[in-house]
Amino acid sequence: MEGAPRIMMPDWILSPARLAGVGGLLVAYAALCARVAWTVRRQRLDVLRDNDAPAAAGDSPAVLVAYASQTGQAESLAHEATRMLRESDLRVTLLPVDAVTANTLGAHPRSLWLVSTTGEGDAPDHALGFVQNVLTERVDLTGHEALVLALGDREYRHYCAFGERLQQWLTAQGAKSEWICVDNMSCSALRLWQSGVSALRQELLCDAQESRPGPPVEEEWLLPPEATIFRLARRTLLNAGSQGGALYQLDFVVNDSDLPHWQSGDLASLCLPADPEHARDYSIASIPADGELQLLVRQSTRADGSPGVASNWLCTGMNVGDSVALTIRQHSSFRLGDNANRPLILIGNGSGLAGLLSHMRARIAGGQGEQWLLFGERYPAHDAILGEQLRQWMQRGRLARLDLAWSRGSGERTYVQDVLLQQADVLKTWVERGAAIYVCGSRQGMGQGVHHVLTQILGDEGLRVLSQSGRYRRDVY
Repeated sequence: MEGAPRIMMPDWILSPARLAGVGGLLVAYAALCARVAWTVRRQRLDVLRDNDAPAAAGDSPAVLVAYASQTGQAESLAHEATRMLRESDLRVTLLPVDAVTANTLGAHPRSLWLVSTTGEGDAPDHALGFVQNVLTERVDLTGHEALVLALGDREYRHYCAFGERLQQWLTAQGAKSEWICVDNMSCSALRLWQSGVSALRQELLCDAQESRPGPPVEEEWLLPPEATIFRLARRTLLNAGSQGGALYQLDFVVNDSDLPHWQSGDLASLCLPADPEHARDYSIASIPADGELQLLVRQSTRADGSPGVASNWLCTGMNVGDSVALTIRQHSSFRLGDNANRPLILIGNGSGLAGLLSHMRARIAGGQGEQWLLFGERYPAHDAILGEQLRQWMQRGRLARLDLAWSRGSGERTYVQDVLLQQADVLKTWVERGAAIYVCGSRQGMGQGVHHVLTQILGDEGLRVLSQSGRYRRDVY
């Protein structure tokens, strides 16, 4: 049936006998379907520190848990699977796929893969080295057993393509492998994933302990997120008179408790009353020190002319004063991280300004002003989003450079990638000084155009080095 998860099920992990012992998980897991805005309930340890922990008591072979994550969902799920297995005294190696090599695979008889697909079939940015250096190799994986969880969004035609490619490669190398394709964090597909990992746990424990049952495991080990109830305090139209979709600033506050913690670059997830099965993610434009959680939401229209369900509810359906449960989701691949003290080149368009604003606000709060914003919109008369705020930051030295591109108006159409190409020498100088590049906004047009121009200016190898070192980060949609 169209839209149902595509599942290939060999006997090694999802056989009826092995699933019998985990059937109760499916009932307990129902609570997850009410809230699928994913994050980790507990603060996670650093990946390398986790893997340096003393060997577990069990003598079973180590399980490799590998993730490729663009927005943090796959990484969070990988941490949850790792936690559950380690709490059962099983040995686990947790790695991002860019740290996985042929030797790593050869040292692990079993593997769990949690991988996202971005756009029309692409791997996450940090997985580029793995795609080029491992997926092109021939590796003898005879006897290896793998389970692939492929995350995607059906709004894109090839929404699980990277997971499917990985699955096909594993099978071609001789591994016994299955995969589960998940549309937009579908609860039914995730139930199968949880059951499969739990069945693997039981199999490993039985092998290691001569068929004695292992220690009890949390029924709902794939923990639902902790949500915070926010109240919509203000909704402000930012582009009155624009010929594009209306763009609103939404300011949320918490009434009776402290704001939850987040970092610049993180996301807020919510489930709509009309669609509780699927969470929507939005870049947070503010920082906790602002005292409110701020979103920039464009009222979108589908190809058939109907309004977007989520944006229409946020922009017109929800009343000021109404409350909504929001979950903060760590977006590790777009956080500042090691780039916190570097010069920043921030590139975006439209509502993508939100993810860049949070970085600027975080750095300004820390007394840093070495950031360059390149931002594109339609008409200067109607679409100068937060223009006065940006001008004030420039005047006060909190922005080193501000370049704006207008695709409509009386002059020649100019896009942000055009401005970037015009400033190629300046860009090279900033990169040579150690600058990091952050891109946020639409994938089609802006995201693709910027990537193409950056390749022209810095070269394929130069951009690859920036990406693999974490100095080129994108949040495009």
